[in-house]
Amino acid sequence: LGSTTAIRKRQLEASIGPEAVRRTIEWLSAKVSNQTEFIKDLKKHRSGMAVFIDDKVAKMESLAQSIGLQSEATQIDAIADTLRGLEGTAGRLYFETLSEAMPPATKFKGRSSRPAADDFNAFLNYGYGMLYARVEKALMLAGLDPYVGFLHRDDYNQKSMVFDFIEPYRIHVERVVFRLFSGKMVNQTHTRPLANGVALDKPGKELLIDRLNQYFEVETIRYKGRNQTRANAMQMDAHRFANDLIGK
Repeated sequence: LGSTTAIRKRQLEASIGPEAVRRTIEWLSAKVSNQTEFIKDLKKHRSGMAVFIDDKVAKMESLAQSIGLQSEATQIDAIADTLRGLEGTAGRLYFETLSEAMPPATKFKGRSSRPAADDFNAFLNYGYGMLYARVEKALMLAGLDPYVGFLHRDDYNQKSMVFDFIEPYRIHVERVVFRLFSGKMVNQTHTRPLANGVALDKPGKELLIDRLNQYFEVETIRYKGRNQTRANAMQMDAHRFANDLIGK
């Protein structure tokens, strides 16, 4: 980190001003937009869910607009609770839709973590853990400080910026996990029961690691006019964020 002092100084300055508001709204808006587009895609092959999905989409688009309306604020602390509430409501609608679209035996009752209440959340939690590591690496390679957050504020040993920057990329884990379940590729050998929940067993970890690595490192998307892996696209975003902070 020795050569990135200017970036880290600007990141700290930005965390207490309108830049934090703008970036946080940008990341959360992208997250909700990604979620909305995903459930729109589900409707293409689930005509019986069209009315259900349309209702959820309309509500989520309204929530996304409400997130955008918070841009008048100059301090993130003034709107942090509002943003968390809007994001949380959108997430609840989103996961309700994913559950409804799942095979009957694998439906779940919303998000749960530490521990997961069901197999789907166990896969999500492990996948998010993998994503956290990827995001932290991308931030550090770009010269950013993973501990200085905007919406997620400073706390002892908490990588607040990782939790901020990760939001638009959670969709990658969600799409991969949904594919595994909707394709009926998950079986009873992939998870194990805990005293009060569910965790991935070794075969489940191996399956998810393989599919996520392929999704990030092998598959390509059209991004900024070029074919890129999703891993490269995320790294480009981190570098762009760092360069924007120092005016490059």
